[in-house]
Amino acid sequence: MRIAAGIEYDGSNFCGWQLQKDDVRTVQGEVEAALSKVANQAVRVNCAGRTDTGVHATAQVIHFDTNVVRDERAWIFGANANLPKDVVVLWAKPVSDDFHARFSANRRAYRYVIFTREVRPTFLAGRVSWHYRELDTIRMQQAGDLLLGEHDFSSYRAVACQAKSPVRTLYRLEVSRQGPFIFIDVEANAFLHHMVRNIAGVLISIGEGERPVGWSREVLEARDRSLGGVTAHPSGLYLTEVGYPANFAIPQLSPLSPVW
Repeated sequence: MRIAAGIEYDGSNFCGWQLQKDDVRTVQGEVEAALSKVANQAVRVNCAGRTDTGVHATAQVIHFDTNVVRDERAWIFGANANLPKDVVVLWAKPVSDDFHARFSANRRAYRYVIFTREVRPTFLAGRVSWHYRELDTIRMQQAGDLLLGEHDFSSYRAVACQAKSPVRTLYRLEVSRQGPFIFIDVEANAFLHHMVRNIAGVLISIGEGERPVGWSREVLEARDRSLGGVTAHPSGLYLTEVGYPANFAIPQLSPLSPVW
């Protein structure tokens, strides 16, 4: 039996999603340990997107195979009883064997949260990207519009990115403000390593007035990461949605609140 599940986590105290050779704390490690207790046997999971150290998720999707029969409620609440407070299973359901959390996904969405205030945050530390300067969201949106469509995003991916192709299709990029919070919402068929954080870094420089609006496009067309901006801090990044073909009937969750 193949089971799909939705996972929410605060990535502040994790060394990313993926299991690592070193004995470090990862989201995958915690989720697999919890599910293995419910199944009473080892469980290995696949995820939709391997988030980096300090990155969060409100709608991560996983799948795993098991010959153990449990109802959906048992997978959800049994796992949550064994998970730490910064990870939770939101839903679980049986899916067909041709479903794959990563390869069946046809779109993904992230939100980058910037907190603008002269002094650093306390309660929000680790959950937002703090910026003490004021940012012009109109300029940021204009710059973001220049990135929409299918492009070679070599300038916006990490040097160590292992993707075979740098070509991605950016469907949506929206910059909005809510009080001291600025949100950059992006949706694409898939993302390269550090792509959202590198886009955010370029837009922040443009929002500050350090660079012209057209710089985002200049960076894109250069296809050279060394000509791009600073990679924005991971604490502001959230995986907020993973889309699949309708036949899989994967739940689509609403944002947690008007802010997040």
